Amino acid sequence: MDKALLDIYTDYLISSFGQTTATGLSTLLGGTISHDRVTRFLAKEDFTSADLWQLVKPLARKVQDEDAVLIVDDSIEAKPYTDESALICWHWDHSVGHSVKGINLLTVLYYSQGMSLPVAFELVKKTLWVTDKKTGKPKRACPLTKNDYFRQTVQTCLENQLPFRYVLADLWFASAQNMVFVKGTHGKDFIFPLKENRKVSLCQEAQRSGSSVPLVPVSSLELEVNMVLEVWLEDVGFARLLCKQVFTNKDGSQGVVYLVSSDTTLSAQEMATIYQKRWKVEEYHKSVKSNACFAKSPTKTLRTQSNHLFACLWAYVKLEKLRVQTRMNHFALKANLYQAALASAFQQLQTLRANCAAA
Repeated sequence: MDKALLDIYTDYLISSFGQTTATGLSTLLGGTISHDRVTRFLAKEDFTSADLWQLVKPLARKVQDEDAVLIVDDSIEAKPYTDESALICWHWDHSVGHSVKGINLLTVLYYSQGMSLPVAFELVKKTLWVTDKKTGKPKRACPLTKNDYFRQTVQTCLENQLPFRYVLADLWFASAQNMVFVKGTHGKDFIFPLKENRKVSLCQEAQRSGSSVPLVPVSSLELEVNMVLEVWLEDVGFARLLCKQVFTNKDGSQGVVYLVSSDTTLSAQEMATIYQKRWKVEEYHKSVKSNACFAKSPTKTLRTQSNHLFACLWAYVKLEKLRVQTRMNHFALKANLYQAALASAFQQLQTLRANCAAA
């Protein structure tokens, strides 16, 4: 990997406010780097999650802490007008309740000492063709599920000897297999939300498959807000704490979330406080899309598209470093760049007008 050119390209992504192209970067630099060189850089080799870790590793080591958290989440960036491929295709978006054509990025965000760093990622690529059971038509499919990626990426973080205490994720990743993987296999703790219809029991016998102990939906339990309850789930061989949290939506309505944790020493308030850190991944998704030109590249091939997205993640890390140093959030930093560009353009216009008036 040409790290010098990656540094230039990611600075270009941070500085840009429109489409980012090889020609655009070459023009910006006065032709000192040809657009062909930029194109070759994006097309030469695959930039992987392991490559990102090598870039992020020095910074991660500086902020690593035993009380850090790993936040696993995925996000979809719509690309409705781009040609369909294994990368840009149809994905179910649970936030809108229907399938969306675009890019599906899964990230492991390491949050420690006030800094958020992407330390592993996967671009969901649907490389297989299968027959849709409902329509009988062929459709794209990924050889691995998101839960497979969850376990793979967390495993990678463990192999990289990255210290952390909790794994945080949303409903999508709260499967029994993931819980056993985090706690049973690796001895780490998790805090996940559960669906209201997820069935649990107050009896340990329910952990065994085929047990006659009845399982009931979590919503049917007599559980007061900020109260914790020890529960058991089928196929999970350890107790977990369950708590109920009530929140107010923007429209004034109230919502309920049930949190479950493998750490049985926590209070309900402690569970809620730790789980609030998961919001950092939402801030990360928003910044990558808005401030790093995530969807503003006209690259055409699978490799160049994937490598552009890799560069966007590194651009985010550079913004995060600047945030810590300047105490300005990513959007404020980007706004400052915009104001500087606007001032320069305004001054250039005045100079042009003055020259024309004098002629």
